[in-house]
Amino acid sequence: MAEINAKQVKALREKTGAGMMDCKKALQETGGDTEKAVEFLRQKGLASAKKRQARTAKEGLIHSYIHPGGKLGVLVEVNCETDFVAKNEEFQQFVKDVAMQIAATAPLCVKPEELDQEEIDKESRIYKAQALEQGKPENIVNKIVDGKLKKWRREVVLMEQAFVKDQDRTVQQLQDELRAKIGEKIEIRRFARFGLGEGQEDTGEE
Repeated sequence: MAEINAKQVKALREKTGAGMMDCKKALQETGGDTEKAVEFLRQKGLASAKKRQARTAKEGLIHSYIHPGGKLGVLVEVNCETDFVAKNEEFQQFVKDVAMQIAATAPLCVKPEELDQEEIDKESRIYKAQALEQGKPENIVNKIVDGKLKKWRREVVLMEQAFVKDQDRTVQQLQDELRAKIGEKIEIRRFARFGLGEGQEDTGEE
């Protein structure tokens, strides 16, 4: 199987709008040939997603999920383009799955660009201190930090997380597949996760 680099994957994604993993697989399957990879994605129904990026997704659903026991709850807004799709069973199931995903994994945000820079800097400092404490050479510390940051992002960014019902797919891939199947722009816009008593200080009072 052909060795594929990040630059090739990024270029194919910009050209087709398909997910990163789908682009990588398409390039591997076609020996790194971009044009053949575009054709491969089109055959799979994944290459038309970019055309939908410019459309406005103002319909959709706001869904609430309360975990059994009533101590954990999630509100999530998922948008689509038409009310017709909002009533589609597969779309509704996707919204429910996303809410359960958020309840189970407690992501910090939907997309990587929404991550707070202070949080990224804090994690970087921690990983760097750990690497130095372990006696790692200065010249590889930055590589170690970069690797750990990527792993951290996969844990805290909703779209990069492994889907809890199928660890072989990310939430991004799940969304891209539904977009291709339904033929509309679908977007997880925002969410709120509530844990009973979170953020309260224990005063010690009865």
